[in-house]
Amino acid sequence: MHIKDIDLNLLRLFDAVYRTRNVSRAAELLDLTQPAASQGLTRLRLLIKDPLFVRAGGGVQPTPKADRLADAVRSALATLEQALNESALFEPLQSRKVFRIHMSDIGEGRFLPDLMVALRRQAPGVRIETLPVARGEIAASLDSGRIDFAFGFLPTVKDTQRVQLLKDRYVVLLRAGHPFAGTRRGGQALLDALRQLEFVAVRTHSDTLRILQMLQLEDRLRLTTEHFMVLPSIVKATDLAVVMPRNIARIFAATDNYEIIEPPFPLRDFTVSLHWSKRFESDPGNRWLRQTIVALFSEG
Repeated sequence: MHIKDIDLNLLRLFDAVYRTRNVSRAAELLDLTQPAASQGLTRLRLLIKDPLFVRAGGGVQPTPKADRLADAVRSALATLEQALNESALFEPLQSRKVFRIHMSDIGEGRFLPDLMVALRRQAPGVRIETLPVARGEIAASLDSGRIDFAFGFLPTVKDTQRVQLLKDRYVVLLRAGHPFAGTRRGGQALLDALRQLEFVAVRTHSDTLRILQMLQLEDRLRLTTEHFMVLPSIVKATDLAVVMPRNIARIFAATDNYEIIEPPFPLRDFTVSLHWSKRFESDPGNRWLRQTIVALFSEG
């Protein structure tokens, strides 16, 4: 015989009869009538080619074949039930789940501190791993389960579920006391005056490089790095300026001596969103962390 020939309900019936040693009691446990239970047991006997149970005083006794099947059937039913329950429930306090998230280094600085504080309180066993993915691979990585979420300004990422978390804009960060920091110009005059500055840029954040290109300031670029988080020490020690998101610039300015200039850049306004795959949208763990993130960071 083949597993495809077995109705799962027949295995549930077998397990109930084996445990109770009584067909009538097994029928009650499964909300079956006595004739339905008897008919099911007959079908199973024919499939397995064994009586399985024989009459005994006050009930039935298993055959040797039934004894050999019992542990395997019980284990299989328990495994299936556990899997179904896991797909329906997510208990944050008991979970040991690992969530993998795409975010840039600047995203790590912006979101991870508050997220980890919340998880320590609500889900102390849950682990977070950041896993940067090339932009062209983000949607496929979400669909495959390689990553669970992607944070960021990701306008080229299509075919994902998403929710807007916050709005931001690009500004210029300078060291305190920088000669340019006291300028009172605005509008186009301020944009034109940016040619007085020399810049440091981040290779992986193409939008800041695009802004410099649109303003024809590429020749004013003196340093290109891989990561945003190294920039405060570079800006503080030099006269270099950096184009970066205002939310992060404000954090730097609040903790040390920096100045923020807000020129009317082209493409300066952008939104940071949380992305996930429709395939995993109903997964309880995905849904729980998604709701937690939105509650923490959404400005809406």
